[in-house]
Amino acid sequence: MRFKIPNLHILPPKTLKPLIPTSHMASLLATQQTFSYTPPLCCLTGESSIERTWAQWLKLGRPKLIVAPMVDNSELLFRMICHKYGADSAYTPMLHSRIFIESEKYREQEFTTCKEDRSLFVQFCANDPEVLLEAVKKVETHCDYVNINLGRGNYEAFLMDNLPLIKSLVENLDTIKYARMLEDAGCSLLAVHGQTRDKKDQKKVWANLDTIRAVKNALIIHVLANGNIKHMDDVCDCLEATSADEVLSADRKDEKLDQADLLVECLKLCEQYPVPWQMILAHVHKMLGEWFRIHPHIREDLNAQNILTFGFLYDIVDRLRELGAGVPLYL
Repeated sequence: MRFKIPNLHILPPKTLKPLIPTSHMASLLATQQTFSYTPPLCCLTGESSIERTWAQWLKLGRPKLIVAPMVDNSELLFRMICHKYGADSAYTPMLHSRIFIESEKYREQEFTTCKEDRSLFVQFCANDPEVLLEAVKKVETHCDYVNINLGRGNYEAFLMDNLPLIKSLVENLDTIKYARMLEDAGCSLLAVHGQTRDKKDQKKVWANLDTIRAVKNALIIHVLANGNIKHMDDVCDCLEATSADEVLSADRKDEKLDQADLLVECLKLCEQYPVPWQMILAHVHKMLGEWFRIHPHIREDLNAQNILTFGFLYDIVDRLRELGAGVPLYL
C-alpha cells in the first residue's frame, strides 16, 4: 500500500543567516514543552548536502513545532501569530511556480515576509524543473527551506505516478523506495502525511504513524511527521511513535483563546506588516464566524463596506464584545 506522498524540501542555493524570533509557547499551550535531539554523528563532520541540511537545522535552533500550509491562511500575518504562540517555524501558502515567475502582482499579493518571519518554509507546486528553479531564485534570500508540494492533477500525491519527473524537479535545484530515491536526488527534508492518497480527504482517517516511522528509519535526512495532532500532548506522542525530527500540523490549537482579543492582536499586526485586505477579511470571518451567525446584522454591516478601514474593524470587535462575544461558542 502506498502512503500519501510527502512534501519535499530543498535548501535554497545560498547560505542564509536567519533571524529567529523568541518562541513564546504562550497561552494556547497547556504546559511548556521542551524537546532535544542530536543529529546522527555521520551528518556533522563533512560537506555533503545531507550534512549541510543538518547544519542548517542546528543553526535554526532545532525547530520542532512547524505550522503546515493552509490555503488563504498561511500568509505573513498568520505566521507571525503562530510564532508568537509557540510555533518554531511555518509555511507560506502553496504558490504556483509558473504564475509566481510570470506575475509581479501575484508575487506581491501572495508572498510577503519580513526579517522576523523565520524560520520559513516557502511551498511551491511545480511540474517543470526549470520553472521551479526560477521561482526558487526569487525567494532564496527570504526563506530557510523550499518545499515542493507533490496531489492535484499533475501535482502532489498524483506525481507519484511520474517518478522521473519528480526526480528531475529535485535534481534541478532536488513507500520507502520512493523516499530513498528522493533522498538520493538531493531532498533535504521530507514531510510525510501518513495517509494513502485515496484517504487524504477523509477527516476521520488517522495517519499511519508506523509508516512514518518506517520512512524515518530508512533515511538519513530530516523527516517531518504530519497527522493526528490535535493537542500538545499529541506532539510528544507522535515524536515518540515515529522517531521523526519535527512535527507538522495545520489543525487549530487556539480554541481556548478569546477570539475578540485575538482578532485585535491580528489587526495590530496587519497595521505593522503588509497584508492584502482580502486576507484580513478572511481572518475576520473565520475568527468571528460563530458570532456573526448569532448577530447577522453585524456581518451584513461588514459585507456592505466598499472600503475597509482598521477603525471600522476595531469597531466591529467592540460591538461584538458589548454583545458578549469572547471564547468560541463550540467549547
